[in-house]
Amino acid sequence: MWLLPSMIESAGLATYGKDVEFTGLKETSYRWLFIPVMLVIMVGGSFIKSVITATIARETTEATRARGYSIFYAMVNIGAFGGKTVVKPLRQEMGDHGFVVLNLFAASMTALAFVLVFLLFKNPKSTGAGKSIAETWRALKSVLARGRLVLLIVIITGFWMVQHQLYASMPKYVLRMAGENASPSWYANINPAAVVLSIGVVTYLMRKRSGLSSMTVGMFIMPVSAFCMASGNFVGSGEIFGMHPIAAMMIIGIAFQGIAESFISPRFLEYFSKQAPKGEEGLYLGFSHLHSFLSSLFGFATSGFLLEIYVPDPKTLSAADQAQRLAALAGNGEMPEAYAHAHYLWFVFVGVAIVSAISLVIYGRVVARMDARDSGPSVD
Repeated sequence: MWLLPSMIESAGLATYGKDVEFTGLKETSYRWLFIPVMLVIMVGGSFIKSVITATIARETTEATRARGYSIFYAMVNIGAFGGKTVVKPLRQEMGDHGFVVLNLFAASMTALAFVLVFLLFKNPKSTGAGKSIAETWRALKSVLARGRLVLLIVIITGFWMVQHQLYASMPKYVLRMAGENASPSWYANINPAAVVLSIGVVTYLMRKRSGLSSMTVGMFIMPVSAFCMASGNFVGSGEIFGMHPIAAMMIIGIAFQGIAESFISPRFLEYFSKQAPKGEEGLYLGFSHLHSFLSSLFGFATSGFLLEIYVPDPKTLSAADQAQRLAALAGNGEMPEAYAHAHYLWFVFVGVAIVSAISLVIYGRVVARMDARDSGPSVD
């Protein structure tokens, strides 16, 4: 830890104290450390998700699998809620050094989780057999050769593209449209809270319906979510529930998003696990998360373009427009013309969500016909 002070100073923090100016990592070589670190996190997450989802598939029956995945997803979102709740006050309390402390906090929580799993978890059905690289590659080709699974991943990617805007678009959108005093990190916490509160009820209500039926309900909730996020820019200038309309409608939209996740995510894992050959659940469920790669790639890239067009960085505006924006945030007048169509950003994702929902309906009907044809009586 003796390296930490020199690293902080090199990153732009000349002294210790809450009032020190933070210039970031732009002008230091330490910024390149983020690339290998993020790769390590990515690989670690890949192990965790595939192993846990495969374990649930092996430890549950077809009748209890949906409930098993809903419990898993609730636990994930309890962690997300707890993390988001701690992050902002911890960062504010530590000043600019909070950005460093937050990473140490995350590392400590991960280490604690590892110790607890190592000491307490026992898998009674473990075979102890791993997979070689060659076997993993063959499994990937097997998954990609199954058209229905690939198509489902592509369709679900549309849902996750919209969901990822919680991190790609929402923070900058809120800060630029509602002011720097807004709290997008708190708004983001509505998502895991909504999941935790709704997932048990949703799983119970949909227990007699197929996984595709549950996912379809959630997919049609997503356009409502994105439309609520857009509507904050044109519902009026007065406060809603004591908040800026951008903030209030964003919270409502995020709540709908969390409910949609409760319909979709556990049942997607359940559906995918049932397509895997016996003993291959881990490999198949690992590849089921390909939607995370696709939705992050396309969702964040799309967000960058849309933010630049419809919600530009205030620093890029003319001095007059910057002054007009500040006056509008203070309640005096309208936002500058550069932000007149800011809600178009969310309209794009309304369209993505609608196309994905309709695609899933068509997918379900086609798959049902294929299954009926394959299980029908043979003709001599």
